[in-house]
Amino acid sequence: MAIPMATDIAFSLGVLSLLGKRVPLTLKIFLTAFAVVDDIGGILVIALFYSSEVYYSYLLVAALLYILLYYLGKIGVTQKIYYLCIGVVIWYLFMQSGIHSTISGVILAFLMPARPRMDVGKYIGQIRRIINKFPVTVSDDIILTNRQIALLKQAGRASDYVISPLQSLEDNLHGIVNFVILPLFAFVNAGVVLGGGSELIGGVSIAVALGLLIGKFIGIFSFTWLAIKSKLATMPQGMNWKNIAGVSLLGGIGFTVSLFIANLSFGAGHPELLNEAKLGIIVGSLLSGLLGYIVLHAVLSRKHTKG
Repeated sequence: MAIPMATDIAFSLGVLSLLGKRVPLTLKIFLTAFAVVDDIGGILVIALFYSSEVYYSYLLVAALLYILLYYLGKIGVTQKIYYLCIGVVIWYLFMQSGIHSTISGVILAFLMPARPRMDVGKYIGQIRRIINKFPVTVSDDIILTNRQIALLKQAGRASDYVISPLQSLEDNLHGIVNFVILPLFAFVNAGVVLGGGSELIGGVSIAVALGLLIGKFIGIFSFTWLAIKSKLATMPQGMNWKNIAGVSLLGGIGFTVSLFIANLSFGAGHPELLNEAKLGIIVGSLLSGLLGYIVLHAVLSRKHTKG
């Protein structure tokens, strides 16, 4: 059952932020990294096991568009409009192909340029040159000269070049995703239906809650322990086994993605199992968040920590 698989990045980082500056930067990076991997794994499960009959002609066209985006990035095209427009077409093609369309966005993110066209040092130098050339008038006129407009447009283009398309798009979507899409999704999908003779507590609800609370903790902590003990990775600065245990508990917050997978699993024809799954998700996520906060509050240093 894939419902407890994913970690909700927004809610888990939200709980971590309650501890303020006591949280080391490395701990935030660790939580974000395994949450992203969890989500990618969950999306792959959706693509492989929750897709209908596959129509390969649509996937072939989508693959050609991905190749086009790859070469656009290689030749230095950083205008987001190309990636967004082609990305919408690819999303439609995936939806028509029978493969769940969420996988299209994951692949698109890998193909968007993560490097800016201009580094920060060159950008600062160019902005300084533009400022030195900018003709300043002593009058109070609100109408700019053609020379002033041209220099301001040049500065605007330079500002666009110093931010990579991937980071710029993430920054633009951050607000609407966290404050509109996620709350709206949770409001629509998180409701547990009471009454109707159906049992709320059953095998599915218990399995989902335990999977989030205990299964995720054991998986994250044990694989981290194996990676460090086998020398595949080193313990990051500012982290120890106690705060890794706390953040592993936060990995059990699987709210939004878990609800999404639950709807795919039981939404068609099994309302009573969907009800149980939702209750398990809510209980498991709440307990994971609460216990993770309690553990981290107890083990993190109370001294000021940069991050």
